Amino acid sequence: MARRETAASVAAVAALPRRKSTVREYAEALGVALLLALAIRTFVVQAFKIPSGSMLPTLQIGDHILVNKFVYGPRLEIPLTQLSLGQLPGLRKPRPGDVVVFVYPNDRSKDFIKRVVAVEGQTIEVRNRRVYVDGQPADDPHAHWSRRHEGGPGDNMPAFTVPPEHIFVMGDNRDQSYDSRFWGPVPMRDVKGLATIIYWSWNGPDRWVRWERLGRLVE
Repeated sequence: MARRETAASVAAVAALPRRKSTVREYAEALGVALLLALAIRTFVVQAFKIPSGSMLPTLQIGDHILVNKFVYGPRLEIPLTQLSLGQLPGLRKPRPGDVVVFVYPNDRSKDFIKRVVAVEGQTIEVRNRRVYVDGQPADDPHAHWSRRHEGGPGDNMPAFTVPPEHIFVMGDNRDQSYDSRFWGPVPMRDVKGLATIIYWSWNGPDRWVRWERLGRLVE
């Protein structure tokens, strides 16, 4: 009887390292997965949800989008904060027509999404809702006005030259967008990435779902 108990004790002790090894393997796998997810979120792509109607009809309220972070150069942040540690080189700079996500200058706890209308060195002006860049009418096919008549606060804006390393952004829904017309240009260091894909949209009275690459809307 004593021998059987001793044998059982030895078996239990022998199994203990195996259990610890299994737990350690799971912990290491979880750690690697978390690091990989953080690396992808920091350097490659990040998901965002559209909270407002400032980009209607291009982006609906509640749309879930993917933002390409390496095209402009990943913005390095302290995890779970908006504090920047610098920015890596990118493939190109933002250009007019791009839809970008950036840190809102007046409240750095928030992210905004708007369309680039002008870049550094360009002069932008708004006259009677019409956008002019460097004195010429801009190609502005995505602009949407919900009001029938002019006279709103964003319908006119004096000429403004975008400073170096900044972009001038506006929402497609011009009457319902709080953008560079009111608070100025966005520093490039605050740009998080280029909106590329709507991967989930639940919208409208028919509650339809869509998957859509933004394509020409951002190229």
